[in-house]
Amino acid sequence: MKKLKNILIRNFPLPDGSKESFKVSYQIFGQELHTAPIILINHALTGNSSVAGEDGWWKEVVGDSKAIDLRRYTVIAFDIPGNGYNHVAPIERYTLLTTKIVGNLFWKALDSLGVVQLYAILGGSLGGSVAWEMLFQRPDSIQKLIPIACTLKSSDWLIGNAHVQESILSNSQNPLEDARKHAMLLYRTPNSFRAKFKGRQSESGFAVEHWLIHHAEQLKSRYTLPSYRLMNHLLKTIGENRAKDEVEKIFRNCKTEIHTIAVDSDYMFTREEQIETYKIIRKYKKNASYGEIKSLHGHDAFLIEFQQLNKLLISILS
Repeated sequence: MKKLKNILIRNFPLPDGSKESFKVSYQIFGQELHTAPIILINHALTGNSSVAGEDGWWKEVVGDSKAIDLRRYTVIAFDIPGNGYNHVAPIERYTLLTTKIVGNLFWKALDSLGVVQLYAILGGSLGGSVAWEMLFQRPDSIQKLIPIACTLKSSDWLIGNAHVQESILSNSQNPLEDARKHAMLLYRTPNSFRAKFKGRQSESGFAVEHWLIHHAEQLKSRYTLPSYRLMNHLLKTIGENRAKDEVEKIFRNCKTEIHTIAVDSDYMFTREEQIETYKIIRKYKKNASYGEIKSLHGHDAFLIEFQQLNKLLISILS
């Protein structure tokens, strides 16, 4: 991990009328700031600002000679405040935060860095939905928007799963571990599990059980309960209170290129939802495209199928 830098955003107004200060941590990769086109990468639910380098969660995509070539671009990645990566105190009133607020905080952090124009914003899953929020707030400040495996509004299915996650987090004796086990079933598909585990078992249990336990233990080592609870809550707030005519007005008037990428087997943010959004975009914009990752692995394919993802990104960014 590179050394985290921090931006303090003071007196940020919250929906209940109160104000709070937030510390937004970030990392910069590639070219020196203001010397090259700037790409912002928003992390997913259990991700962070370490997008590149030896421990980078997207190192197969971001790096020298990769799809997001650090020899050509400056990459900025923020941590969603409260995700625990910068070791600051958890956000106690986390239910007041929304993806819209996160997008606003990211813009204010960019203002502090003197960034007024972004070549591109990319994000997968929750990070992609934050990217949508940022488009609606400042559509003229983004040249290319690339939301991956996400939607611009929470579906009933997503809200329902987030509700189950919150129930586990509130009632389980091992909340983080048990919530993670449930979440992994949402991130993958039955076909993915069948191909991976093939029904294998040993005296100590089924292979799939050991895999779920491993991921649960990994999450517990990286996350606190308040941090995970916040991130899960944000899933329910995507596109909150946004009217259809507001969405169409943005698509009609903004010059931003919009390139949506879906996963054909995604259970979390379904392919059908993203195609529906793309059809609305195409009613108003010619500089838009729809790409698809074909995979049996479900939502997590954007973290697995790097050859397909890189091909799509290279085409868009070039």
